[in-house]
Amino acid sequence: MMPGVDWPAGHRFAFTVFDDPDAQSLDVSREVYALLGDLGFRTTKAVWLLEPPERNSPGETCASPDFLEFNRALQRKGFEIAYHNGAPGTLERQDVIRSLDLFREYFGTDPASMANHYNGDAIYWGDARLSGPVRAMYNLVSRGPKPHFGHVEGHPCFWGDICQRRIRYCRNFVFRRTNTLSACPYMPYTDPDRPYVQAWYAASEGANCHSFLRRCAESEQDRLEEDGGACIMYTHFGHGFVQDGALHPEFTRLMTRLAAKNGWFVPVTTLLDRLRHRRGLHTLTAAQRSRMEATWLMTKLVHGTS
Repeated sequence: MMPGVDWPAGHRFAFTVFDDPDAQSLDVSREVYALLGDLGFRTTKAVWLLEPPERNSPGETCASPDFLEFNRALQRKGFEIAYHNGAPGTLERQDVIRSLDLFREYFGTDPASMANHYNGDAIYWGDARLSGPVRAMYNLVSRGPKPHFGHVEGHPCFWGDICQRRIRYCRNFVFRRTNTLSACPYMPYTDPDRPYVQAWYAASEGANCHSFLRRCAESEQDRLEEDGGACIMYTHFGHGFVQDGALHPEFTRLMTRLAAKNGWFVPVTTLLDRLRHRRGLHTLTAAQRSRMEATWLMTKLVHGTS
C-alpha cells in the first residue's frame, strides 16, 4: 500500500478511466460502456454540450438527443459524466457559461471533473501548463506558444473565474506509468500559480487502444495491485477500441482480468475525493512542480504523450 493511502472495504488498489469524447460515436459508446458496466467498472465519461461554429474534432455531442439520453442513462447507472470544454471547437465566455448551464440542466449538477480539449478556451493549457526553463524548452520544440486563453483575463475566451467556482478537478499531466499515484503522489493538488483551477490531478497514458492495452498489460495490472496504487487512465474510446462493430478482443480480455481482481473501480471524482479526504488537498511547491514538469516534458518529447 502506498504511504498515506488506503482503499475502502479492503480493496487492494484503485482503477478508473477518464474518457475524452474525441472521435466517439454513439455506437462505439454503447459497445464500450456495455462491457465496462457488465464487468462492474464505474468510470468517468466526458462530454461536449454544444455544436461549435467550427469543429476541430469529430465525435458526438449532447446536441444529439440520442447521445444525450445515452449519457444520462450512464449517469443513472453510476458512471460519472464530466466536461471536456463545452464543444469540439473554441467558444467565447458567454458560450462556455451556456455549456456549463446546459450540463447542469442535463445532469443535475455542475461537472465535478474536467479535462481540457485543445480549444482556444482551454484553461492553463499549452505552454501555460509549464513554468520557467521547462516552458521555454516546450515552446522551442513546439515552435512557439499555443493559443489557449481560458485563464487570460480580458480575453473573449476567459472563463477562469467560472471554472474556479463550478469545477472541482482538472486534469493536467499524463505519464507512462500505470500507477498514476507513483508519478504524481501529490494529487489532488492545488497550484498557487494557477489559481483558477480548484484542484489538479494527473493521469496514465492510454490515449488510444494501443497505449491503453500497454498500460493494462497483465504485468502492469499485477504491479498496480502489489503496490496498492491508483490508476486514472486517460483515453479516447473512439480511437481504435471498436472496429467493424466489435470490441478489440484484447481490450475485452484484459478488462475482464482486471475486473476479477480486488480493485476499487469508481469514477475519477470519487477516487480523488477519497484521496483528498484521507490526505488533504496538497499545495504544490515550486520544486515539486519543476520535477513533475521536467518528467512530463521529457516523456512527451520521447513518446508524444498528452
